[in-house]
Amino acid sequence: MPFRPPLKEYVAYLEGIWESGIMTHNGPLVRRLENEIAKALKVRHVACLANGTLALQLAIRGLRLKGEVITTPFSYAATPAAIAWEGCKPVFADIDPETLNIDPGRIEGKITERTCAIAPVHVFSCPCDTARIQEIADRHGIKVVYDAAHAFAVEWGGRSLLEYGDVSAFSLHATKLINCGEGGGCVSRERGLIERIKRLRFFGHDDEKRIVDEGTNAKMHEITAALGLVNLKWLDRVLGNRREKYGLYQRRLAGVGCLRFQKFPPESYNYSYMPVICETKETMLRVEGALRRNDILPRRYFHPSLNLTKPYFQPGLPVSESIAERTLCLPLYDDLPESDIERICDIIRKAS
Repeated sequence: MPFRPPLKEYVAYLEGIWESGIMTHNGPLVRRLENEIAKALKVRHVACLANGTLALQLAIRGLRLKGEVITTPFSYAATPAAIAWEGCKPVFADIDPETLNIDPGRIEGKITERTCAIAPVHVFSCPCDTARIQEIADRHGIKVVYDAAHAFAVEWGGRSLLEYGDVSAFSLHATKLINCGEGGGCVSRERGLIERIKRLRFFGHDDEKRIVDEGTNAKMHEITAALGLVNLKWLDRVLGNRREKYGLYQRRLAGVGCLRFQKFPPESYNYSYMPVICETKETMLRVEGALRRNDILPRRYFHPSLNLTKPYFQPGLPVSESIAERTLCLPLYDDLPESDIERICDIIRKAS
């Protein structure tokens, strides 16, 4: 986990769960977590779910989407998988080489009579061009479903980034800024949509336990919600700490000409990841190899570009294909010592 709260804080919740005997079925801690997330992010309606992938699936199911969904090839496999599992077809549009997000200028050329939605990803928490994407969606009468897995606690245009589009799906996975171990959720300005997602997560039951919708089991349980509640208390500290470490990386690598950073608005970013984009694939492999030989484990987010994978093969997206070959995410977590960051940067400078 990027951040671990004091164990005694979590144990206090676990003891309460044990005493209550309530483990699941949308228990009091799940409802409390939904309320606390709504307050922390200043959003109106939240549904917590078992994981971020199911959140994206139920966002799609909640909107009753059928047809083609335009999305980015530069993401984790969960994005197109959720689309496909809901009976829709993921259609990829290429990305912007600076922000790494879907390029709005490439979306319109992918729209057909079968297109029902756009599903952009706020890559590494960098906000998509929400205004242009919404304008395209409105003009063509289609929905916008944001994969906001990386974007917890990001504000954009004076409000939560999660309130853009028709609905946003976020992740509370163990690797995320604020986590439940496994978890996720949906945010929308539309109360009725969130109420439907809450029914869908619990086999289609309404508040009176009648089965009124096609549901599944996507419930978050109390043990998971407890970890989320503990972690949420530390949100400001986590954000500040990661911003400082990201800044140190930037300063130490500023003079390395064969590397560059993702372009993002500093006031609208949560520093969840530390991606560097190498000038060539060869440089990236050289840097990765040097780090691994020194027992440092970078990650190749997101490789390969999803349009080149077997289930979703749609070749011919050169920007994403190139970026995926050249991007490396460096270690970034709460108790990463500054001396380790200095050492990592020294290794990179020598290898590049």
